Amino acid sequence: MPKAIVINEFGGPDVLQWSDVEVGAPGAGEVLLRHTAVGLNFIDTYQRTGLYPLELPSGLGLEAAAVVEATGAGVDYVQAGDRVAYTQMPPGAYSEQRVYPADQLVKLPDGIDDRVAAAAMLKGLTAWYLLHRSYPAQSGDHVLVYAAAGGVGLIVCQWARALGVNVIGVVSTQEKAALAKKFGATAVVMADAPDFVNDVRELTGGEGVAAAYDSVGKDTFIQSLDCIRPHGTMVSFGNASGPVEPFSVLELGKRGSLFLTRPAVFDFVKTPESLRAAAGALFDVIESGDVKIEINQTWPLAEVADAHRALESRQTTGSTVLLP
Repeated sequence: MPKAIVINEFGGPDVLQWSDVEVGAPGAGEVLLRHTAVGLNFIDTYQRTGLYPLELPSGLGLEAAAVVEATGAGVDYVQAGDRVAYTQMPPGAYSEQRVYPADQLVKLPDGIDDRVAAAAMLKGLTAWYLLHRSYPAQSGDHVLVYAAAGGVGLIVCQWARALGVNVIGVVSTQEKAALAKKFGATAVVMADAPDFVNDVRELTGGEGVAAAYDSVGKDTFIQSLDCIRPHGTMVSFGNASGPVEPFSVLELGKRGSLFLTRPAVFDFVKTPESLRAAAGALFDVIESGDVKIEINQTWPLAEVADAHRALESRQTTGSTVLLP
């Protein structure tokens, strides 16, 4: 019987249970997948803790590479034996096998191996919408990127460099600073810098950044606003320190008529056509060499609780892949 991670309650990593599961035959519009590699993302921890509530009991995980084992009625985009990847609700990627909607899959090019795909889908499409949709970065812009040595951060740094955009990366250690610079950050600022805002503004000649891509949330929100140039954009796309607390919209006016957005990747890839177009753009920059997916950690899927602990304590860099 195949196994999967199941949660029966919200909480810490200890709620992740490696359990036998029933996997049925695919219905109309569905496929049976055998996972070959699974991605680890911060959103998984939000769902595990209940910050992003799920109906329990539930699987976990939103990103994986797989081989199609069987197809249901009406499926013509893929066939048995195809290599595919996905990143979408519902959770359940932390599993050896699952049944999944065929229209949420993308086929993998020969030049993209399974581990790269599992590491790149959610983080890479996040980097895509940050740079191309939330604030379409222009050559010569300065942007502020939190967790610049993390999975999303390293992809953003590289993709921005290819676009001629200057990244000011926020990191927590000198080792992470060196990694962010290696992968395209123009400059770095330490997360605990006592004069953080002035440091960022000095790096932009006093003007401020065109956009702040902030995945930290509660602890950095106002600080990020203070770093943005007039008419710039605040992109709050994560909650690593907790959700942003309520604030007065007058704060945006006080800082030069700023724009604010709270995006989610799934809103940008709602249709099969938009998903495949975005994934195609991602695969193109990977295959061109402009973006290298840095897989710095792997764990057996059964030991994913340890991977969650490492992620939440900021012990990881780049991407992490879980192996079924």
